[in-house]
Amino acid sequence: MFVGHYAAALAAKSAEPRPRLWTYVAACQLMDIGWSSLIMAGVEKMRIDPHLPGSALDLYFMPYTHSLPGSLLWSLGAAVLARLALRLPWRAAAFVGATVFSHWVLDLVVHRPDLALWFGGPKVGLGFWNYPLAEMALELGLVGMAGGALIALRKQGGDKAWPIIAFMGFLTVLQMVSSLSPMSGDPVSSGGMALAAYLVTTGVAWLAERPKAG
Repeated sequence: MFVGHYAAALAAKSAEPRPRLWTYVAACQLMDIGWSSLIMAGVEKMRIDPHLPGSALDLYFMPYTHSLPGSLLWSLGAAVLARLALRLPWRAAAFVGATVFSHWVLDLVVHRPDLALWFGGPKVGLGFWNYPLAEMALELGLVGMAGGALIALRKQGGDKAWPIIAFMGFLTVLQMVSSLSPMSGDPVSSGGMALAAYLVTTGVAWLAERPKAG
């Protein structure tokens, strides 16, 4: 799952609008931001297996970011950080934490069994990655539904819808580029490219909802 994760950010923004969109966008990929950093550092492990159907990623060791207890700790930490650093009310901070945890839930659908239920425990994953066209349709469909709901709410509130439409267009292009680009087997290169994509997307989300001057 790649851009499908951003559907959780758009849905959370509809349900609890107080956090900025960039906050939700960073939250929904926070586990992968951590993963890409740990991959580059050699702490977590991945390899490319061209014989795998669909995604060639073999994510054979990522207990600190993508195990169930790891994801819960990332989610709790994000909620506390949102409360203390961003000074959000606890309800809004809880939505940020829930958006972080949505990452593990969505990964459960698409990943092959590489998500540990506990540290060193059995791994799960429903393997929708093995059906690349259907998986891409799922990701873009989730973004379309969540983004459409947010656009409708913004129109009801008298806010402009085009920034969200532009952000959704950016996600669509990003998904296409990611699907067509060959994957590097070098962990530093793969992790760096992934991290850059997550940070750029967060920046685009900030541009889509810039604070109003004055």
